[in-house]
Amino acid sequence: MKRASLEVSGLKFRPVTSERWTDLEKLFGERGACGGCWCMWWRLARSKFDKQKGEKNKRAMKKIVESGEIPGIIAYAGREPVAWCSIGPRENFPTLERSRILKQVDDQPVWSVVCFFIAKPFRQKGVSSKLLEAAVKHARKHGAKIVEGYPISPKKSHMPDAFAWTGLAAAFSKAGFEEVARRSETRPIMRCFLRK
Repeated sequence: MKRASLEVSGLKFRPVTSERWTDLEKLFGERGACGGCWCMWWRLARSKFDKQKGEKNKRAMKKIVESGEIPGIIAYAGREPVAWCSIGPRENFPTLERSRILKQVDDQPVWSVVCFFIAKPFRQKGVSSKLLEAAVKHARKHGAKIVEGYPISPKKSHMPDAFAWTGLAAAFSKAGFEEVARRSETRPIMRCFLRK
């Protein structure tokens, strides 16, 4: 356990730019993170997402990165990419608006944290909280006043990793987020209010 905490405390966080594309490819692997999603789930209409699972989603994400948009943060253990957090202005994720559970709380402009992908050896070691802290710093640097997340608040104490891709409410709380709305028993909307 001591070794795990040393690994987590030594992580470095970097924005995903075109220079780091190969690191994102390496982290996501052959399966494209989860079943060929390439973290395009929140960016596309469901029918389009289903049609382009895999290689087409990969090309779509690469196009975003090459355009100069920063779609998220990568965590590194040494030079090894070990985790990802997708963050950006809420308008970058149109699927949120189509969700009755995750629709806007109010008219405040927010940045949204929508997804995590953590390499197996680094799961359940507090990496998502550290990623959230890095994501908040990134958002603040780009003028955000509120960072919002849509984690799972599971009924059971443990759930399979595959279902925790939007993060766990406990990790958001640990990173300074507070619940602002809940339209579903297991899906709070949580915010971090950035103060100068």
